[in-house]
Amino acid sequence: MDLSHSEQDEEFRRELRTWLDQNLPQEMRRMEFWADKAEDEQFQIRREWEAGKAKAGFAGIQWPTEYGGRGGTPTMKAIYDQEMALANAPTTVNPLGLTFLAPTVMYLGTEEQKKTIIPELLHNKTIWCQGFSEPGAGSDLAALQMRAEKQGEEYLLNGQKIWTTNAMHGDKIFTLARTGPSDGSKHAGISMLLVDMHQPGVEARPLKQMSGASEFGEVFFTDATCPTTEILGAENEGWKVAMLLLSFERGSSAIGQYTEFRKMWDEVAAAARDTDRDGRPAAEDPVLRQALAKELVELECLKYHSWHILTQTSKGKDLGFEASMTKLQWSETFRDLADVYSDVVGPQFQVAGKPGVSRGELTTMALWSRSCTIWGGSSQVQRTIVAERVLGLPR
Repeated sequence: MDLSHSEQDEEFRRELRTWLDQNLPQEMRRMEFWADKAEDEQFQIRREWEAGKAKAGFAGIQWPTEYGGRGGTPTMKAIYDQEMALANAPTTVNPLGLTFLAPTVMYLGTEEQKKTIIPELLHNKTIWCQGFSEPGAGSDLAALQMRAEKQGEEYLLNGQKIWTTNAMHGDKIFTLARTGPSDGSKHAGISMLLVDMHQPGVEARPLKQMSGASEFGEVFFTDATCPTTEILGAENEGWKVAMLLLSFERGSSAIGQYTEFRKMWDEVAAAARDTDRDGRPAAEDPVLRQALAKELVELECLKYHSWHILTQTSKGKDLGFEASMTKLQWSETFRDLADVYSDVVGPQFQVAGKPGVSRGELTTMALWSRSCTIWGGSSQVQRTIVAERVLGLPR
């Protein structure tokens, strides 16, 4: 494990910090700035701020320069994640496009797709959604039923997608649909289509989460159209494209998550000192103190695991299935920390924004933590992958 940074990396850190100091107002770093703004207004502010960040050269850190990226190292990307978390900078409004779609287009897209999709995505001119899950196809994605029937030079789409992030703000959606026969395999006959969401026949409806936000939505396709040229990869080879697309999440360090969760731990500890428990601060409860100490240990384990991953990827190692260990560790640590927060303030932690009780930002994170052990591969699935593919245990 290498815990050092090169001078080039540290120069990048200084450059990024300077830019953030000059371009991220202090009020935007505080929850109060966002609390009284509607979701649409919040989204637009983040979209414009992030576009300015991309223009300044602080987006696509590891992307090749030919695609508008910085051509940086894995360490530079980890520094970027860390500094963004430390600055309380707004999160990206185009996460699925940046993380999954762009690298896939770079790898197998046509020259025309590379020229049009990547720069517009990088600068937030086009917001992308991912249309994979369906009401009957969640953990078993290959059970999807949405159909795309070829009619001349277009596909005619009919079906439904659900749990679609940014559904209400999306301009386009990369989605899986059945374009051909299954030939005895449910993974066959699927294509990855790039569909315009601003057309008749595409309806997005919000899904309200328990935090009160509507980051997710469901999307209905009723005789919507997609040109046959707007396909990523070969027709009926969408399953292979989807597996490639999802692989780009693997191998990334969790330095950014650690930084964010470590700040959260400090806030939870402060809440424990401020919360009355039978006439004494909750922080004096020995059981609660033990739980806080345990989570601090888990966080430090996550930090050093993240450094290990960063060292390996910096040497060009493809971690493959070992990436499941990272997903499992950071998501479970996050959820356990949220559980400690709920133990500190009790059931009132569910009341977002109540001063002195729930600390609205902590409540939002605590509620969100429940989903992180489900999306991107549930903890149960990750444990199975680690057992079979990393440890070599029998099925």
